[in-house]
Amino acid sequence: MFHVGVYYDIIFPGFTGLAKKNLQDLNIYRNIAIDMGATKTEIFTERQNRLAQMMKALAHPARIAILQELVRTNACVCGELVNDLGLAQATISQHLKELKAAGLIKGTIEGTRVCYCINPKVWNQFARELETFFNAYTPTGECC
Repeated sequence: MFHVGVYYDIIFPGFTGLAKKNLQDLNIYRNIAIDMGATKTEIFTERQNRLAQMMKALAHPARIAILQELVRTNACVCGELVNDLGLAQATISQHLKELKAAGLIKGTIEGTRVCYCINPKVWNQFARELETFFNAYTPTGECC
């Protein structure tokens, strides 16, 4: 690890005394802010964190396409996604991993392949959560 004083001696060689101390303090506060984490999930409710996790799972067009393909086939899909979607196997595997981690899909091993399908229980829970979230807003008139 680089010592803060050494860092500022290199970057700001003319700085001494109070000016150097203030720069060191800024760097320390910056490091504390970074170490605290960007999301601070503990200050949000369990429901808010769950919704964010669900929406994050859908936050990529490749994942939407994969889910749409699984819904369209309404069966376990083993290796066809590469041909159907035109994405690299590694790309599809990474997105399948994210969707599986969110619980939206489940996989079974069949020989040397893993087959995936929609996880109906989580899919329906997800649909209810999103419906509740979006139905909570009732327009009352003009805004902005």
